[in-house]
Amino acid sequence: MHLTDDEFEAAVADALDTIPPRLTAAMDNVVVLIEPEPSEDDPDLLGVYDGTPLTERDSWWGAGALPDRITIFQGPLQRMCRSAEELRDEIAVTVVHEVAHHFGIDDEQLHDLGWG
Repeated sequence: MHLTDDEFEAAVADALDTIPPRLTAAMDNVVVLIEPEPSEDDPDLLGVYDGTPLTERDSWWGAGALPDRITIFQGPLQRMCRSAEELRDEIAVTVVHEVAHHFGIDDEQLHDLGWG
């Protein structure tokens, strides 16, 4: 299943819009990016969070810090889904999963919560 780049970007934006406003307001210094493919080392990676989770930030973390990055990988998501609806659902799960990492929730907790 393939969406155009604009449709895929809109699906990621829609997924971000499903996050409760009080949580999005708490997100700090993070950007969400879309890349066509992950590295060759992990070609099936759907998304990745790269940064310092809010739960680990201390007084040393502050002004001038580069933004955390959430990257959503279009290619693997599109290859794993058979319909536009399935793809949009999987994009939403991936976005929520990576945003949860920004809040300090690890993979084990996410799997327990059904967002693995």
